[in-house]
Amino acid sequence: MVGAHTACYGTATSTTIFPPLLCCSRSSRRRRQLWISFHGHPPTHPPTSTGPFLLRRARRHLEQTHSYPGHHLAMFAQFVRRFASLFGAVTRTGDRARILPAQMTICSCEETINEFEMLTRDAGRVQQDTLKRILEANADAEYLRQFGLDGRTDAQSYKSCIPLCVHSDVEPFIQRVVDGDSAPVLTGKPITSLSLSSGTTQGKPKFLPFNDELLENTLQIFRTSYAFRNREYPIGEGKALQFVYGSKQSLTPGGILATTATTNLYRSQRYKEGMKDIQSQGCSPDEVIFGPDFNQSLYCHLLCGLIYSDEVHFVFSTFAHSLVHAFQTLEEIWEDLCADIRDGVLSERITVPSIRGAVSKILKPNPELADSIHNKCAGLSNWYGVIPALWPKAKYVYGIMTGSMEPYLKKLRHYAGHLPLIGADYGASEGWVGSNIDPTVPPEQVTYAVLPQTGYFEFIPLEKPTGEETENSAAIHYIESEPVGLTEVEVGKIYEVVLTTFAGLYRYRLGDVVKIARFHNSTPELQFICRRSLVLSINIDKNTEKDLQLAVEEAAKLLEGEKLEIVDFTSYVEKSSNPGRYVIFWELSSEATDDVLSGCANALDLAFLDAGYMGSRKIKTIGPLELRVLRKGTFREILLHFLTLGGAVSQFKTPRFVSPGNGKVLQILNRNVTKSYFSTAYGL
Repeated sequence: MVGAHTACYGTATSTTIFPPLLCCSRSSRRRRQLWISFHGHPPTHPPTSTGPFLLRRARRHLEQTHSYPGHHLAMFAQFVRRFASLFGAVTRTGDRARILPAQMTICSCEETINEFEMLTRDAGRVQQDTLKRILEANADAEYLRQFGLDGRTDAQSYKSCIPLCVHSDVEPFIQRVVDGDSAPVLTGKPITSLSLSSGTTQGKPKFLPFNDELLENTLQIFRTSYAFRNREYPIGEGKALQFVYGSKQSLTPGGILATTATTNLYRSQRYKEGMKDIQSQGCSPDEVIFGPDFNQSLYCHLLCGLIYSDEVHFVFSTFAHSLVHAFQTLEEIWEDLCADIRDGVLSERITVPSIRGAVSKILKPNPELADSIHNKCAGLSNWYGVIPALWPKAKYVYGIMTGSMEPYLKKLRHYAGHLPLIGADYGASEGWVGSNIDPTVPPEQVTYAVLPQTGYFEFIPLEKPTGEETENSAAIHYIESEPVGLTEVEVGKIYEVVLTTFAGLYRYRLGDVVKIARFHNSTPELQFICRRSLVLSINIDKNTEKDLQLAVEEAAKLLEGEKLEIVDFTSYVEKSSNPGRYVIFWELSSEATDDVLSGCANALDLAFLDAGYMGSRKIKTIGPLELRVLRKGTFREILLHFLTLGGAVSQFKTPRFVSPGNGKVLQILNRNVTKSYFSTAYGL
């Protein structure tokens, strides 16, 4: 068992490190049995210090006997936490020792922060060792052997042999895994699970490899950001109101489990243990998370959150969109929730037997709580501050709030009232990049410190050609240079992220554009700028997701006087006519006048500041922008379509650009158009 766990972390420690760890208490029969199974003989070392000194004792033993660099000690600390979660820790009260329950974490937040500081002080060395561990573990992988790497593990050989790649380059190898090929195709060990990307852009999810190392990296990222959050906003024992949702789990033709990356986490017992360690247990039972009906799961998430309202310390969902959607739903169903709590009987709308049975076990008649919730909801002004009103011990709202999630921040702040919004960590279905170590900054300014032990990172320098440095443009016709290493990036410059992971992706272009904000010790802190692939383009014009967002924000100012809000938006390039034109789809909170919407169409057109777009509009090689207004509920219909593809709500992102290949989403949009307005900003 120990061997399996150390292999998971890739540590190179010998068995002599374990005496101070395993002999902490002669009264621990389980530790004695573990020692015998590992060494083949009973322990001969005397008992040593226990409890809070356990990790430091083990570290000191390593330093004295092996002189390992600090990052190896930090990786060993991960093992100690893993050991503690399985077998419990030992503490001393007076002269008596006792075993703590396994769910209690052995390391404090400060211990985790100290480990992070140690790793990031020597990030270059950690990166070298991380690449070596990845390549040693996967030396037999066919993908690596085809390029003649021949077992070499140094960065220079790796970069000279292995080319940069995108998903289409590795898709044939992943497809072999999907079909059941058990040979070492991408990794040394067989891949037993696959993750599905969100698929919200192209309309088709991508298969990606998932393994235990990726799970451990997830926990390390979460543990690090939690430690920094807890230092600023300390929470005690309690619960998190989590709007998380599993997705369909299916077997590929080759018998490999395939589901979303979030579901791969939620179904893992190891993940659940890790969440307990950082006080992130949810209010809802698993049956709600993995329920087959999203609307019923959401109803019960809200209900369970209200039942445990006095224990909730923070509110979380993967994306800001899910949080806004949850509280918009609360506005509609709050009276039904109060009735359930008052009578102790679950609404008849919950028809899934597993969900109904699990929630009914925790739902008891509580007229006093129901009256309190009713009075608070009835007393709110346009639902401002509903989160702190109903969950008075909540200290913050947490989730991914950058990129395509930024448009939801205004509404989320409305619901959160005085509570801070904290941006969650930076990762993708392919792998993790960094942790938010400064939770006090607003989400729009959040940066992510790269954890150098979670993967091998490269960055492609991106420079805008002369004349395209317009302040508000995120134009993508960049000039690329050769990739540089993690510690070689420069503050203030823009890069595309390249990942090498423990799960079988090598020099994989993530497609994200980031800016280097600063360094923390020797690791960079990244600011997410945009996705490179989300582009509005007809000829020489290039506008990204960020450009679209800025344009929508500018035009939305005309709605403020009418007390209207944009519920959601997306875009499309109409090329069936000549010249082609941009089409922007809006769903509004209520109806607006024709004059206002005509003005919005003009404002959108003028807000795209890309030189190629402005020049093309002036000479009429791009036609007038079209604003199409949608019926209420259109984007909810798109969400439900996404769920039918096997996606999870917690992974859903509204596609900001709909490609021609995403025909079903285009059908949904076009059949829900109620009005259309063409810009006259550049003349008729």
